[in-house]
Amino acid sequence: MTDLFAPLTGPELEALGLSLRVAGVASLATLPVAVGLGWLMARGVFPGKWLVEAAINLPLVLPPVVTGLVLLLMFGSRGPLGRVLADVFGVSLLFHWTGAALAAAVMALPLMVRPIRLAIEGVDRGLEQAAATLGAPPAFVVFSVTLPLALPGVIAGALLGFARAFGEFGATVTFVGAIPGETRTLPVAIYASLQGLDGETVALRLALVSVAVAMIALFATEAVSRFLARRTAVA
Repeated sequence: MTDLFAPLTGPELEALGLSLRVAGVASLATLPVAVGLGWLMARGVFPGKWLVEAAINLPLVLPPVVTGLVLLLMFGSRGPLGRVLADVFGVSLLFHWTGAALAAAVMALPLMVRPIRLAIEGVDRGLEQAAATLGAPPAFVVFSVTLPLALPGVIAGALLGFARAFGEFGATVTFVGAIPGETRTLPVAIYASLQGLDGETVALRLALVSVAVAMIALFATEAVSRFLARRTAVA
């Protein structure tokens, strides 16, 4: 039991730091895409909208290993996008932490889009129409009226995406493997610990760290949402 609460070792701290970096980059890079898709699904009217919605939510229902396999086929050394990145930019996502960030971003995207979409749907369209009648361009209406009013949902989506990216395992290990210091994030380190002899204590200690980070992200989501809701009500 004492080993359970012992300080984290160097490799464990390395896995934790890598997970935080991967989740941070994944959530920040995905946020503009999630906002755009959230607005499109909330305000857009176009043929095949249900197909776009299905594609967005597909990572939620597919086994993460399947998502990782698709990423491997697309961004691997023989994949179409992987060859373009390698030939044009000299970049390879395989066996690199940026590949882990890509896998985490794909898995986090659906959880980011949903609260943003709901928040945009909750914005009074009369306010948008009033700004438009005063001569504001559509882009100005979005960035000065819609998104500020939908800010609680945007922040909630970003924090939920961070929590999901932090806990990503299946797509990551399938796409980029489990290289210590490069792609061995905290969930991957937990799995690797369970494969060794007497690794249950290490795995449980890392699991407790993972639960703590996830709970902090969820509490922050709720706290920020309530604060912004009260601020909006007062305004």
